[in-house]
Amino acid sequence: MSTENATILSNTERWPLIVDTQLQGIKWIKNRYGNNLKIIRLGQKGYIDSIENAISCGDVLLIENIGETVEPVLDPLLGRNMIKKGKYIRIGDKEVEYHPNFQLILHTKHLNPHYKPEMQAQCTLINFLVTHDGLEDQLLAAVVAKERPDLEELKAELTTQQNNFKIVLKQLEDSLLARLSAASGNFLGDTALVENLETTKRTATEIEEKVHEAKMTETKINETRENYRPASVQAALLYFILNDLNKINPIYQFSLKAFNVVFESAIVHTEPAEDVRQRVSNLIEEITYSVFIYTNRCLFEKDKLTFIAQIAFQILVMRKEINPDQLDFLLRFPFKAGLVSPVDYLSNQEWGGIKALAEMDEFKNLDRDIEGSVKRWKKFVESETPEKEKFPQEWKNKSGIEKLCMMRCMRPDRMCYAVRNFVEEKLGTKYIQGCSVEFSVSFKESSSATPMFFVLSSGVDPLKNVEALGKKMGFTFDNGKFHNVSLGQGQEVVAEAALDQAAEKGHWVILQNIHLVAQWLGILDNRVEKYSISSHIDFRLYMSAEPAPTPESHIIPQGLLENAIKITNEPPTGMHANLHKALYLFSQETLEMSSKESEFKVILFALCYFHAVVVERRKFGAQGWNRSYPFNNGDLTISVNVLYNYLEANAKVPWDDLRYLFGEIMYGGHITDGWDRKLCMTYLEEYVRPEMLDGDLLLAPGFPVPQNFDYKGYHMYVDKMLPPESPYLYGLHPNAEIGFLTNSSQKLFRSLLELQPKETESAGGGAISREEKVKGILDDILEKLPDSFNMVEIMSKVEEKTPFINVVFQECERMNLLTKEISRSLKELNLGLKGELTITTNMEELGNALFLDIVPESWTKLAYPSLEGLAGWYADLLLRVKELETWASDFAMPATVWLTGFFSPQSFLTAIMQSMARKNELPLDNMCLAVEVTKKNQEDISNPPREGAFIHGLFMEGARWDTRSGVITDARLMELTPAMPVIFVKAIPVDRQETKNVYKCPVYKTRTRGPTFVWTFNLKTKEKSTKWVLAGVCLLLSV
Repeated sequence: MSTENATILSNTERWPLIVDTQLQGIKWIKNRYGNNLKIIRLGQKGYIDSIENAISCGDVLLIENIGETVEPVLDPLLGRNMIKKGKYIRIGDKEVEYHPNFQLILHTKHLNPHYKPEMQAQCTLINFLVTHDGLEDQLLAAVVAKERPDLEELKAELTTQQNNFKIVLKQLEDSLLARLSAASGNFLGDTALVENLETTKRTATEIEEKVHEAKMTETKINETRENYRPASVQAALLYFILNDLNKINPIYQFSLKAFNVVFESAIVHTEPAEDVRQRVSNLIEEITYSVFIYTNRCLFEKDKLTFIAQIAFQILVMRKEINPDQLDFLLRFPFKAGLVSPVDYLSNQEWGGIKALAEMDEFKNLDRDIEGSVKRWKKFVESETPEKEKFPQEWKNKSGIEKLCMMRCMRPDRMCYAVRNFVEEKLGTKYIQGCSVEFSVSFKESSSATPMFFVLSSGVDPLKNVEALGKKMGFTFDNGKFHNVSLGQGQEVVAEAALDQAAEKGHWVILQNIHLVAQWLGILDNRVEKYSISSHIDFRLYMSAEPAPTPESHIIPQGLLENAIKITNEPPTGMHANLHKALYLFSQETLEMSSKESEFKVILFALCYFHAVVVERRKFGAQGWNRSYPFNNGDLTISVNVLYNYLEANAKVPWDDLRYLFGEIMYGGHITDGWDRKLCMTYLEEYVRPEMLDGDLLLAPGFPVPQNFDYKGYHMYVDKMLPPESPYLYGLHPNAEIGFLTNSSQKLFRSLLELQPKETESAGGGAISREEKVKGILDDILEKLPDSFNMVEIMSKVEEKTPFINVVFQECERMNLLTKEISRSLKELNLGLKGELTITTNMEELGNALFLDIVPESWTKLAYPSLEGLAGWYADLLLRVKELETWASDFAMPATVWLTGFFSPQSFLTAIMQSMARKNELPLDNMCLAVEVTKKNQEDISNPPREGAFIHGLFMEGARWDTRSGVITDARLMELTPAMPVIFVKAIPVDRQETKNVYKCPVYKTRTRGPTFVWTFNLKTKEKSTKWVLAGVCLLLSV
């Protein structure tokens, strides 16, 4: 804690309001004021009376944990609105006598609080958040206190002694000055004054000698203490990494107090060594691994690699073992847009990355080498696991981080594996092995003051472990020492009674689903804090809650999370685990309960497979399901009950009825997207049909539906016959997995970028501030920003308003709104950075977005859907403006229209129908679009068609278009979104629409699908359309 903060708090004229998340300041305040300090919280019983007593008695009053707003009853106190000649103050309806010695201290736990201007004017805000250097010194003192208690004790004595010397000297100085100022006439005749002078001089000489001795002793102590500094430096780094994890998920909260417990425990468990250097090395390793294990058990699987990669990168940056510029490239991937790849095995974007990388000295001529040695590089890039292969030629001698940068350009889908290998190389194998901590081990870390918090996942019940351990230790329902409260409406009173009893008598309490009682969580937080101070030594509290779907909807108080031992349990993933899990919901008795046993068994197994497929398909993102649905075990068990009832009630199997009930009601009840409903019904049409009774049905390639087995037999059949995990099991192309892995890599680097410290050092050693980076990006955008369209001038050129001209008008108007907002917000931020305007929350968010290469929210609200980072998005924006300028100059229809370039592609496609309907005097309702995929590319088209339009810029996901035969066909491996040829779109009457041998292909704006739906194009196919439905085939306007 800084002396500056302590000085400000002690001497400020206004009430101090301390921002203190880690409770460092509170600890110091309690030590400083001791028993004279009165502590309250707003809202606690009788708090107004406590405030009144403190004011009238002249006490020091600490109001803990206030929010961002304070109750109006305190306004007169905060504003010091005195009445009756400054002797009284009004609190509520009472006039309270104001004691001149009264002091008020306000405290908040909010990390970044926003108070009203009047509150900021009435109080002095003091930031008590721990700094990196401050924490480093604290942890160094803790290490030395454990390792060399004699040194730490001596240092503490010296510090106290030095402070006492300063106080004595100050007192002597003041006394001497007072006497000198009071002396009159010849002060040499004042014997007392002369004697005082002699005493002061003698004492000052003695103190100077002692200070000199103390400084020499302190220098020796510090030299010995500095040997342990590397351990405290790494520990401080780890704490700040932990502290930032809530940026990934707000449920990841850790207090400094909890971290200190782990830190001190690690020191105790470190392997001893005679040599100090070896001992410090052992300390660093033990502290790092202990913090890793402590944190890792509460993280979701998807976040574990992010956490350990951040540890590895930050440790290496601290040790100056990696170049921060190279790390920045790896995380941001600032590729050069608009380039065409000269080699077929790298995409345009990947080649843009290579060109950007080649500008660094360490990668000079990389682009030329790739063009010159095509075969070597192609073999490397197209290998199945390139992260395990050696790079061609001298590039194999590059450092680990340099290889990661090159890999990011060439094989983004393998980056999660490459980063995992990098961590293993730098930190050791134990950091990347899947390690789960036994519940009984975690329990040993808990106490009456440290609760346990279970983060719930679908299909996992972590409380079974609590019950089993309770049974062993004598805490059961039967003996009344185990209380289980499932929270919901009206259960808060039951929970409070159970907590009070357990805290007093030393029982265990489980509070399940605390996220369901949002209003009560503040009360629970206060109670848990109260129990942590005074409760029975055997008292234990266990809580469980589901994580919030978005950071904005997170409601669990920070106090409940940060001191608790958090444990996350996730169900196993993969088709094999999910199919076994589905079968475990039933038993041998279930298989034998139907009179139509053979039909019942076969359909039940197919339903289990269907359930496993729809649950696990979610991992493929939007190509799996347009939206995420909470399919659960209940859907399957109820479907099996329906199956039993319908088989018993009908002589023949009612196939259509069963498919409808399963697909439209049981599972379909969750589904809100029409295309997802179609997918669900297509699965059932493939899996539940009469051929399955004869054993002629394949659920997946090489996996026929099993016939008459007993319960164990079905499990053995799955183990023996189910093919290895692959997209084929879900009806998807192998490219779906490459897409899934690429998305995972992008999320990993996006999360790591958000976790980077605000100040980074460049390779040259100079500090590049966040503000300088933001200012550079801001200036670059403003410089390239085009002028707004002059709508009056554009409209004056038009003689007749056709549907197409209306579309151009609308597009220009929307583009104007967007560019004006970009210009306004950036100019406002620019003034804020110069200090001419106060930085607002919106300006702060805009600055963060620019730094993180994210499109700011205020822009996306006026823009079109896009998955690009800010740099790619802005380059795309400039292309759209250029396209609009060309069209608006003479309103002539372009030879081929770039459909992607519209804010609303639907309006252009509708205009095609409107034009045809007007020309032929047909009702618009009777028109539809017919599409014909040509064999030409954009460059081959020189004139627009007489009717309809040529469109380009579309891509296919899940399959590809075979130009030669003019049909959809299987995609090539590694070709995730091949470009479509030019498509001819025209309007025809609905009754002339072709319906045979076509696949109704949805068109979306981006890969997120769902809400970005544009139209349906009927594309020719020689194969059954169900194949393309299961493969998630669609057309995309941007990739």
